[in-house]
Amino acid sequence: MDKKILYPVVLLVAGLFLAFLLAVNKPELVPEPYEHITPAVRVVRAQAAAEYLTVTSQGTVQPRTQSELIPEVTGRVVWISPSLVNGGGFKKDDVLLRIDDADYLTLIARSEAALMRSESEYSHASDELKRLDSLNKQKLASEQQLDDARQIAQVKKANLIEAKANLAQARLDLSRTQLQAPFDGLVRSEHVDVGQFVTRGQEIGTVYATDYVEVRLPISADQLGYLGLPLSIRGQIPDAQRPPVTIAADFGSTRLLWEGQLVRLEAQIDEESRMVYGVARLHLEIDDDSPMLPVGMFVQADIRGRKVEDVIRLPRSAMRDDNQVLVVDKDNRLHFRQVTLLRLEHDDILVSSGINNGELVCISPMQTVVDGMLVKPIIE
Repeated sequence: MDKKILYPVVLLVAGLFLAFLLAVNKPELVPEPYEHITPAVRVVRAQAAAEYLTVTSQGTVQPRTQSELIPEVTGRVVWISPSLVNGGGFKKDDVLLRIDDADYLTLIARSEAALMRSESEYSHASDELKRLDSLNKQKLASEQQLDDARQIAQVKKANLIEAKANLAQARLDLSRTQLQAPFDGLVRSEHVDVGQFVTRGQEIGTVYATDYVEVRLPISADQLGYLGLPLSIRGQIPDAQRPPVTIAADFGSTRLLWEGQLVRLEAQIDEESRMVYGVARLHLEIDDDSPMLPVGMFVQADIRGRKVEDVIRLPRSAMRDDNQVLVVDKDNRLHFRQVTLLRLEHDDILVSSGINNGELVCISPMQTVVDGMLVKPIIE
């Protein structure tokens, strides 16, 4: 037989034989029962508790009391305190600057001499008035002479009063050649030096008190309700109603905290930001251990508002559409629950009603949820 015909026939027969063997020895399929897979979900247990509604804000530290250093006399600066530099500290009544007092000492000497002259002239005029009054009663002096003596005595008395006032003013001007600190504080800026001629009313520096500092905090209108303040309050807040404020500032990797109070609300609402500005005041204890809160620093503030009872705090991921949450019942089945949302925070929500204390609330993201579906809760 021809090989061109033989080889294809052999291959065809072999293929059919292999197909027959595979068909005869195919594996038998054993049916298995269907098992429902229960999805696992993360849940938290609702715990009702009392909460303070905190309002978060931020602002810049400002001095409560700030004054411009202005000399009240004119002259050449002869001495400046080492504390009179930017950032320098001082105590109340410390001398910060001295002005040349030579002219004022001379003015005091002149005023004292003028006072002595006025006293002598007034004494003489008074004695002359008494003498002419006695002579008038004896009909030895005319009424015109008595009137002239009385007028001269009054003029001399006025001169004496003026001389006393001039001496007092000269002494006051001499005391003003020493510029004293009006309070305990720090120097914010200065622009004067020894030898400089300063005039009365010239600004030579700025100082501020360190007993208190203030922070102006923007508060949105809807957050005012969280503070628990009457809507009629504008200006100073009564002491008993002042909310506590915690101020936080970061110094490198260290965060420092200060405690203060919200002391007043400004009367108007800012037209651009639609914010109401409140002012927090902090008392600073200046000692070696307490940290200083620098003026001009940007800080974070937490204002503690009113206290609410029996609210439930949940992670924000527990919130579904239309103010609903998913509750897992005792049979491990999911149910939609309508709740009353008290407040929506950055990471949490506060629920005032709709959830019972101790219930399990689902916080896992789920694509498809059927009311009543069976789940496997994992409590966190």
